[in-house]
Amino acid sequence: MSLPELWFVIIAVLWIGYFFLEGFDFGVGILSGTLARDRAERRVLINTIGPVWDGNEVWLISAGGATFAAFPEWYATLFSGFYLPLLLILVCLIVRGVAFEYRAKRPEESWQRNWELAIFVTSLTVAFLWGVAFANIVRGVPIDADFEYTGGLLNLLNPYALLGGVVAVVLFTFHGAVFTALKTVGDIRTRARRAAGLLGVVGGVLAAGFLLWTQSESGNARSLAALVVVAAALVAALLANAAGREGWAFVFSGVVIVAAFAMLFLALFPNVMPSSLDANWNLTVENASSAPYTLRIMTWCAALATPVVLVYQGWTYWVFRKRIGTQHIAS
Repeated sequence: MSLPELWFVIIAVLWIGYFFLEGFDFGVGILSGTLARDRAERRVLINTIGPVWDGNEVWLISAGGATFAAFPEWYATLFSGFYLPLLLILVCLIVRGVAFEYRAKRPEESWQRNWELAIFVTSLTVAFLWGVAFANIVRGVPIDADFEYTGGLLNLLNPYALLGGVVAVVLFTFHGAVFTALKTVGDIRTRARRAAGLLGVVGGVLAAGFLLWTQSESGNARSLAALVVVAAALVAALLANAAGREGWAFVFSGVVIVAAFAMLFLALFPNVMPSSLDANWNLTVENASSAPYTLRIMTWCAALATPVVLVYQGWTYWVFRKRIGTQHIAS
């Protein structure tokens, strides 16, 4: 495996790790505005991710930084062509982070309700936009011979990409519902399991359409194998959820997210950003990568830093592993 190929795999792992962790994070944020019946239940939902949401975003920073350093042409074309959606994602993530920190700074109900609404809206918006962005990356966008994006915003709002955005929202919410059932007690736990069952079925139907569309246009044997894993994991997650085995349901819902995004990267390789104008203008792992010396230095740095980050984040989840309910929320 060449260094550009290795870094494509590393970046894929970083993005997949981000969507596995931030997926249930966004899902819980969406459920805070739909599943919760009152402010106490909204606080329970938000508190399940309160200790970990900011750590989950480390994966996004790492993925963006690695893309910039390892594939500067990819980074430049992606961030210039997708400027408006990515700017909106950034603004939403900033507002979302502020909402987590500010919602409890004042006792007024209207103050807390508005910040909780901000968590719901930004979680929903970011989940949808990430789905749209990655669907467009796999499908291909107008890129010219100079590797410059030549389209506009409307090029990104095509039926395939919009379906990808909806699929991301539903699957993340399903993942979040399973996580909620795993982390809560009482009536909210029961309703989360019920919601997970419904969301899993709806998400399965939508994901089947989107992933089969992907397979028919860009797929290969590897992506087909990932598609089979998505289907099997979704069935297993639904069965475990129905049986009340929330731990296993979360494991399998996580496999659904991992395998679905892995399929997109497998369908994309060896391209990193296809051109819809001419296949000769595709950005690939070879023509978009940095110099070999840069990639070697990055490899050593990643080998040293990654275990530390993984151990620290794993320890965080272990410390905050207990379930919570409305009885744990101070009035």
